Amino acid sequence: MMLAAAQAAANQHQTHGHPHQHPQNQQQQPHPAIYGGSASTTTSTTNASARAAAAAAAAAATAAAVGAMPANARMTESYSTPTHLSSSTSAAAAAASNAAAFDLIPIIRSPLLEEFRNNKNKKYELKDIAHYVVEFSGDQHGSRFIQQKLETATSDDKKMVFDEILPNCLQLMTDVFGNYVIQKLFEHGSQAQKTILAKQMDGHILSLSLQMYGCRVVQKALEHVLTDQQAHLIRELDGNVLKCVKDQNGNHVVQKAIERVPVEHIQFIIDTFHGQVYNLATHPYGCRVIQRMFEHCPEKQTARLLDELHKSTSPLVQDQYGNYVIQHILEHGHAQDKAMIISKIHGHVLQLSKHKFASNVVEKCVAFASKHERSALIDEVLQTRQDGTYPLMTMMKDQYANYVVQKMLDVVDGPQREILVSKIKPYLPGLKKYTYGKHLISTCLEVEKQILREREQQEHAAMASALNNTHPESPLA
Repeated sequence: MMLAAAQAAANQHQTHGHPHQHPQNQQQQPHPAIYGGSASTTTSTTNASARAAAAAAAAAATAAAVGAMPANARMTESYSTPTHLSSSTSAAAAAASNAAAFDLIPIIRSPLLEEFRNNKNKKYELKDIAHYVVEFSGDQHGSRFIQQKLETATSDDKKMVFDEILPNCLQLMTDVFGNYVIQKLFEHGSQAQKTILAKQMDGHILSLSLQMYGCRVVQKALEHVLTDQQAHLIRELDGNVLKCVKDQNGNHVVQKAIERVPVEHIQFIIDTFHGQVYNLATHPYGCRVIQRMFEHCPEKQTARLLDELHKSTSPLVQDQYGNYVIQHILEHGHAQDKAMIISKIHGHVLQLSKHKFASNVVEKCVAFASKHERSALIDEVLQTRQDGTYPLMTMMKDQYANYVVQKMLDVVDGPQREILVSKIKPYLPGLKKYTYGKHLISTCLEVEKQILREREQQEHAAMASALNNTHPESPLA
């Protein structure tokens, strides 16, 4: 069915790349400006008890319904998204499907929409679909058409679309195709139109934020309405912040609020996080929100939350979601916060480098540490044990720790660089049998070439200097 197909296409999935790399905690991916999903069959099913009546009614009523209904009524009835079934209806339909195949009842469309869908040669303008804008918005092809036209539409055309959309805007906000038209109005409508459109959302922000398509509209509204209305809209989530943060749709709205709404209007969100940092940082959606907060909120708002985070550094480093929050601090945080994290990694580099999630944190420590801190971390894995081995030997052959070694090679400098290469080089032949060993081999050889080039340059410079000293220029007469 069309709705199931569209929902599957719209669902966010995290993608895994290299075995060592983990899905990034990104915000909801921006959707195409113009919805372009593949076409689906627009049919709906009915249960066995209604088949006979529905079939008879369909044949007799389809033409009459389209021709006799007022334009606005036709728009609502000819929606091209199927109606959601209740749980009891779904159960009845499932039971009936085991007994017999369902009859399919075609979606009722106006003659104008049918002609639009079937006639690819005719050039349509927005004025050509006057009185049918809502119906077109709920259709895959009609929605795409309106979106395209709104980008370059005149003020009169935008007003025509806006006036027709307004009475049905809440329904369209949660529609698989209609939500894109609402988003375009927020992007390209006048400020007055944006204000009026957002006003229709009053009392519905929570339900919209938790809905797959509605949450996108709320985010778009927060991007384009004025500050007072931003504050008014987001305040509706007060008391339900944690519910939204832990929801696959709602978390994106909270992230957008943190990014776009002035900090004085989202203090209630920050207050909700007190005592919850560890729980949120270890949540698949909560970890994203925590990162946005540390990224966009001033230090005076986040200081207590950072203190709370530092108390849980060790378990967070090894958590599948918490490690991203720690990485974020290492990459974007203040020097003192980075130093506190690195101090807890020091002394455990080998152990944590072999951990699937913690190894990412160790890499970030090596990359973003001060020169002194980085040198200490590398020295730790170069220290020879009593049996003559050193941690680096184990790390080179480990599926996760070898990436930490690569990062060390990338950033090491001074005498420590030559020591690191000399310790790795004898083991390069043995690394060839590991799939991940090839990357370490190439990195090591490249660093060795750099060292040789630098030596040659230094030798040439020394020779040139010696020649200049041997043959000084004659003094002028």
